[in-house]
Amino acid sequence: MLTAEKERGNWGSKIGFIVAAAGSAIGLGNIWRFPYVAGENGGAAFVFIYIIFVILIGLPVMISELSIGRHTQKNPVGAFGKIAPKSFWKIVGGLGVLTGIGILSFYGVIAGFTVGYFIKILLGDLSHITTGDQANEVFNQFTANPYLSIGLLFIFLFFTSAIVMGGVSAGIERWSKILMPVLFVLLIVLAVRSVTLNGAMKGLEFYLKPDLSKISIPMLARALGQALFSLSLGMGTIITYGSYLSRRENLVTSAGAVVFFDTLIAILAGLVMFPALFAMGMDPAGGAGLVFVVLPSIFAKMPGGMFFGAGIFLLLSVAALTSTISLLEVPVAYFVDERKWDRKKATLLMGISAFILGIPSAISLGAVKSFSVLPFLDFGFLDFMNALFGNYSLTIGSFLIAVFAGYKWGIKNVLNEIEQDGVTFLYKNIWSFLIRYICPVAIVLILGYIIITRNYF
Repeated sequence: MLTAEKERGNWGSKIGFIVAAAGSAIGLGNIWRFPYVAGENGGAAFVFIYIIFVILIGLPVMISELSIGRHTQKNPVGAFGKIAPKSFWKIVGGLGVLTGIGILSFYGVIAGFTVGYFIKILLGDLSHITTGDQANEVFNQFTANPYLSIGLLFIFLFFTSAIVMGGVSAGIERWSKILMPVLFVLLIVLAVRSVTLNGAMKGLEFYLKPDLSKISIPMLARALGQALFSLSLGMGTIITYGSYLSRRENLVTSAGAVVFFDTLIAILAGLVMFPALFAMGMDPAGGAGLVFVVLPSIFAKMPGGMFFGAGIFLLLSVAALTSTISLLEVPVAYFVDERKWDRKKATLLMGISAFILGIPSAISLGAVKSFSVLPFLDFGFLDFMNALFGNYSLTIGSFLIAVFAGYKWGIKNVLNEIEQDGVTFLYKNIWSFLIRYICPVAIVLILGYIIITRNYF
């Protein structure tokens, strides 16, 4: 019989935590979502604002989540319940668990598509595509096949569950140490190939030379929303990962390392996408279909396009897997901690639940009409899940965590957790000001923008 501590697990090293937490943050949000959102919002100007928000909003909230997790050594529900017993804050932890499983259900669908496209490229099924219309037709046919979409979702969640079932150190940490270097090497190779294409300089200028006149309220909102989504904040993942940290680890440098690598990967993803798009004369504002519709139409025109395309979708698959692992770990940790289930049982139940919940999303992109356009809404089930969990729930969670750290648990207690074993937090006054005044206000403004405009990210 395993002891509670062994069943729950701990990171084997600080490096193990950093690659796992960075893997949680680094995913489709960086490599699929970040480039198309940047392309739609002015390129370099968006990147500039995004980096500011990551530093001023994302980093302080991440430090807070890690502090809550390590102090309590529990999942989000248990963490809030331990610090603020017999209060509504436990519900906030429950929101994090639900958000994790909700995002996993539709995120797994998109992740499955990346695997499907990787296979299609290897089989030569995209070699005939030379125009955007042809690429769009292929994608529509691909997503209209319910058996294929559901099958790919199952495959992706199967591998995710297998890794999570292995535990924190032997499963998540070990595989993160393998997957993250592979991800980084793939990005470097693809970025070098992209920036050396003829005509790539125009893409680099669009991406790296800010035109601050393009800054607008919608762009500010999307930059902050992207920062929260990309860093996995507000959904309990960082609290859960923080709960496996040793008391000896420096929380601030750990958070800084995760934020640095997450941002670096996003920037590199842009270096892959934009030079290639401009080199082939394509529109950088390609929207959500940038990867699945726009890029396939340039592979046939690009020297070595098949290898470039296969590399991109392999990259997306690896990035997605590092994120789905963390999304599944949140509800698994809840059942291990609070319900005293063994890890295998918890993983199987949550993996099956995510799969069942993900089926409507898998068939909502053309396979089943009733799920493609929901009653009283102008979008389908997958977009509904993204709005509910990827926008509202995640943003509300981030806001409440900032309030909890700044006011309920309090600055003094958070700093006591950070400054253990002789650790000195040099920027504690700046962090205190940001988490109490700047972060809550900025996040509630983005929430108000979402509610009023229904402009989802």
